[in-house]
Amino acid sequence: MILIITGHLAYPLVKEMADKSKKETVVHIAETQVAAFLTPNQIIKEIHEYFEDRLDDIDLILVPGLIRKDTFLIAEEFGIPCYKASTDAADLAMVLDLVDELELSQSTPADKLIIEEKKKQALKFIEDFEKDMEKREELLKKENNILVRNLPVGEDFPMRVLSEIASAPILSKEDLIKKAEFFVASGSDMIDIGMIAGEDRSDEIPDLIDTLRPIVGDRPLSIDTLNPKEIEAAVNHGIDMILSLDNGNYHEILPLLKEKNVPAVILPTNFSEGYVPHSPADRVASMQKLVEACDGLEVVCDLILDPVNSASLVDSIIAFHDFHEVDKKPMFFGIGNVIELMDTDSVGANAVLAGIAMELGASILFTPEESGKTHGSVRELAIASKMMFLAKNRQSIPKDLGVDLLVFKDKKKRFDLKQDDNVPIVKQDRPIKFVRDKAGSFKIRVEHGISVKDSYIVATHFKKTKPTISFEGKTASEIYEEIIEKGLVTRLDHAAYLGKELEKAEIAMLTGKEYVQDFDLFKDPEEFI
Repeated sequence: MILIITGHLAYPLVKEMADKSKKETVVHIAETQVAAFLTPNQIIKEIHEYFEDRLDDIDLILVPGLIRKDTFLIAEEFGIPCYKASTDAADLAMVLDLVDELELSQSTPADKLIIEEKKKQALKFIEDFEKDMEKREELLKKENNILVRNLPVGEDFPMRVLSEIASAPILSKEDLIKKAEFFVASGSDMIDIGMIAGEDRSDEIPDLIDTLRPIVGDRPLSIDTLNPKEIEAAVNHGIDMILSLDNGNYHEILPLLKEKNVPAVILPTNFSEGYVPHSPADRVASMQKLVEACDGLEVVCDLILDPVNSASLVDSIIAFHDFHEVDKKPMFFGIGNVIELMDTDSVGANAVLAGIAMELGASILFTPEESGKTHGSVRELAIASKMMFLAKNRQSIPKDLGVDLLVFKDKKKRFDLKQDDNVPIVKQDRPIKFVRDKAGSFKIRVEHGISVKDSYIVATHFKKTKPTISFEGKTASEIYEEIIEKGLVTRLDHAAYLGKELEKAEIAMLTGKEYVQDFDLFKDPEEFI
């Protein structure tokens, strides 16, 4: 028998979920409204009081997943395994169904264990695929796969994320390195050196490559330019891929690329004559002409993904589709062209475009991160690529894969546990009057690092406009607990304010939002209308 402990508010849903299971269960309502407020000692007391004569019948004890402490004391007291159930009562049926297969935890809620296990299995599948050298060599014999440096690129492999360091020559060496480190930490497979259109900076290219090579390691390094002199300088200094050749510049540089065996991204344009094809048929015809001219060179074909309502996003997607029908060479999908030129959060848009790219047979997802709204795009595409590779191999939709891009919304709607107590409802009549805390004030900021792991919150204490001490931490609680320990807050309203602002700072740190003290993190809902 499984004994499930819960509170008054959650009981109806917990009982409903327990009844759905085929397991023999007993649901006990502890003397608390909110199950998460239970403590191990309280649970021990209740089990002694209500189940003392039935302990031999109990095989397992499940307590609410949200209780703060672990369940070791409960298990030790009764000699019965005791673990945390799910954080949400709605997931309890799933936990009970998997209880014989899942290695439950005394400290981690069961639903999180299930998520972690699915993620572990998903990532292992991809890791095993990438490490299978025999399979890799076999796949590289196919027309739709090529090798860039040591990285296999093509339709049979996960889509590779190529991140561009835009306007690289005008960045300081420090900024160049910092940008490359950020992209590597974000999961980029390849790094691109973005040159400056209309300028010849070929003499600076060797130094750019030498600066970035130790940062990117064995990842391919490419250069984004149509200038034959810059391409030549890059090829002679060991660049791994060229962005780009088109019908206007290929003849000048093609012999060198073939000699050095350097792959190139090719475009259906002729920028030297101002020619840019727009219709799907013209793009495909122009691309086929260039593919023939580049015979003997490994190429990645970019049919050019247009921004929404510029030329036509739909026509460009049709061009990718139609070209892939007649030629299976790897394709380059410039997602940044769309995301940078649309005022929307990048997460969902990147995921959808990555899904479209996978269906079209694309091999490289390209993006810079040039604006605040697209910050994190490389990481998002790195995750989206894994999602689409898993979905493709499982022949499933990109759902319940173990890997996801859910950031601001939950996967499912939570059950609303309403309190039915007949108590007065109070609404604010007017704000309380501000009174400065005699213990001092705080200035809060977020230090965004290369990744969330390197980011942290700083709260600096001021006494009469002079800083006295700074607190650093990854969570709001660890900072406000230290502030309380040191007696640096004496008013309830000030304590509530600090809790609110520190939690905002933590959310900003986790999501990449900019935090400004006393200002809202998100828009007022009315601004969306």
